[in-house]
Amino acid sequence: MNHTNRRFFLKQSGLAVAGSLLLPTMGFTTPPNEQFGVQLYTFRDEMAKDAKGTLEQIASIGIKKIESARSKEGLYYGLSPKEMKETCDSLDMKLCSGHVALDKNFDDTMRQAVESGQEYVICSSLPSKGQNIENYKKVADAFNEAGKACKKLGLKFGYHNHEYEFESDKDEVLYDVLMDNTDPDLVYMELDLGWVVVAEKDPLHYFKKYPKRFPLWHLKDMDMNEKISTEFGKGGLDIATMMANKSASGVEHIFIEQEEYTSSPMESMKENMTFLKAL
Repeated sequence: MNHTNRRFFLKQSGLAVAGSLLLPTMGFTTPPNEQFGVQLYTFRDEMAKDAKGTLEQIASIGIKKIESARSKEGLYYGLSPKEMKETCDSLDMKLCSGHVALDKNFDDTMRQAVESGQEYVICSSLPSKGQNIENYKKVADAFNEAGKACKKLGLKFGYHNHEYEFESDKDEVLYDVLMDNTDPDLVYMELDLGWVVVAEKDPLHYFKKYPKRFPLWHLKDMDMNEKISTEFGKGGLDIATMMANKSASGVEHIFIEQEEYTSSPMESMKENMTFLKAL
């Protein structure tokens, strides 16, 4: 299947599944109080140069929720956990989540997360290598243990997917192995919708197979030819259908993420927000 036909198939099949299995999409409008957040990796260069100033700019376009991402400057782009919390509070913003590594420094990661006031700590990549069932079961065990540790501190542990988790081993989709072997009360999934469609899978299938398992989303449109992110409405993700079926997924926090831009991160974010308001 060529890229053009694949994109058409993804959009059409998504609409079909939505209509037959879940909720109707006709007449959908974005609730006026819908508070979309942003993954700060979208503004990674700007955050590294001037974290507080960039947060002020993000707040100025109506973003109320943010998700941090670890960088060479630390978990909060050079700010201490306390400084991050105080800055967000002063801007009427909420640090809901943060991307972290499940590594030897995880105890300190949890400590900082508690101090920052965030609710979720999200592992952003697999802690061990191996595109096989055995490794994914081992990872699931590690995730369950991390979930227990986080729960003791009042945090919630989760995982953010990319494309590779949807590869198969012995006719089993590896992401499904991860889902089937993690405790829903300990491991919360952040579904990156863009990477799901790039992997030629349907997010609606996962909403149905694992209902209420995805309290966090990355809302990301993807250029299906280049496999890079793009502004909303220009790629292969049917955003209206995703939003119409969000309740089936159990989503609580929707973070917009864009890694590549037509002009600048801020202009792309403004375009994305305009798109969402027009749904």
